[in-house]
Amino acid sequence: MSELEALPLHLTANPARVVVRPFHLGWQANGSSPSRTQRIAEAVLAMDEAQVEQQLADVLRDFERRHWQTQRIFATRFEEIATLLGLDRAALSVARQHLIGAYFCHEYSYAAAALMNPSVVPHPDQTGIRPDSCRIVLSLRAVGEGHISSIAFREGIISAGRLDLAPEPPFATAADAHGAEDKAQDGPVSIFRHEDSTLSGTVIFPITAAQANGLEDLRLVKFVHDDGVAEWLGTYTAYNGRQIQSEMMRTRDFRQFDLVPMTGSAARNKGMALFPRKVNGCYMMIGRQDGENLYLITSDRLTHWDEGERFLTPCYPWELVQIGNCGAPIEIDEGWLLLTHGVGAMRKYAIGAVLLAKDDPTKVLARSHAPVLAASEDNREGYVPNVVYTCGAMRHGDQIFMPYGIADSSVAFAFVPISEMLAKMA
Repeated sequence: MSELEALPLHLTANPARVVVRPFHLGWQANGSSPSRTQRIAEAVLAMDEAQVEQQLADVLRDFERRHWQTQRIFATRFEEIATLLGLDRAALSVARQHLIGAYFCHEYSYAAAALMNPSVVPHPDQTGIRPDSCRIVLSLRAVGEGHISSIAFREGIISAGRLDLAPEPPFATAADAHGAEDKAQDGPVSIFRHEDSTLSGTVIFPITAAQANGLEDLRLVKFVHDDGVAEWLGTYTAYNGRQIQSEMMRTRDFRQFDLVPMTGSAARNKGMALFPRKVNGCYMMIGRQDGENLYLITSDRLTHWDEGERFLTPCYPWELVQIGNCGAPIEIDEGWLLLTHGVGAMRKYAIGAVLLAKDDPTKVLARSHAPVLAASEDNREGYVPNVVYTCGAMRHGDQIFMPYGIADSSVAFAFVPISEMLAKMA
């Protein structure tokens, strides 16, 4: 569409973006036990004080200027280990405490390979924002060491045709669970943003066994419950290296995040996107259960989803291979605006749009016969060429603000007038 207004700003992979992560032995390999933790701690306890100070000095020389409050992180990790092992804190020097903590941390380059597949929602805090602007939260799929995907965030403000991103802090921090140090995490788990970290500097890494090889393609939505209370929900794919499952991130403040596995036959698939409110008294989700077509799935529970009803199949040349959703449906006056992705010849990905009836989202009122956005000569190269893809856009006034991934490598941004998008639909 010629009416699409692409912004010059791009976010790209950056190997210099590193974070200190807790090194949880129980999360790194099967069969880990407190004995391994104890062996490491006892080895540090056996060092003389001069050796402790020298070892800690070496660690700080290598890492202190690369990270935010490094010694405080070491101290926090020591407290967790000390609680687990029953160590006498008063009997240990600060240097020895910090060195023990350092052995249970590691540095990780979380966005060295790619930054892609974004989604966007209104920020929970709109304090001080002008009526014609909106503070936003961007989620980003960051791919780093071992090609493992994590979730990163950026905050910003949008106004008419303009995006201003908050500065990225020089140091990033990892959200972490509390307790269960050497117990392999499984099932639902709650993680917490560091109390002194900005959201733009927070990264969510895989924690459970089901997530071990990545948290992929978070589709965020601001969900309004029947009582008017808002909750920010996001569906994503958990990958353990062999199998996938759909999970849901739940938060009200982007400080505590609950990562909840979803159940039901539909949760075996990826690419699920939640409607921003109940429709006809039911929770609704868009999914692609067969890898080719789009389905509407209904449920009476947010985290349980069974088989749905197929309502959209490939039709036009640019989407003949397969179609899928590009994030949560967006409510506009005319109905539900659903961004889709289509795959055509030479595995070229493009973004389209569908208009669904408000009371019956299986009823397709109109769909774009040509892509809203497709890879062009200046944005087709990257880790996976010829791909443009988004995990969620949002309405802002009479426009759709759409962040999108380019070639599974970087992120760009565009505004699309709603009227022009509807005019292009058949």
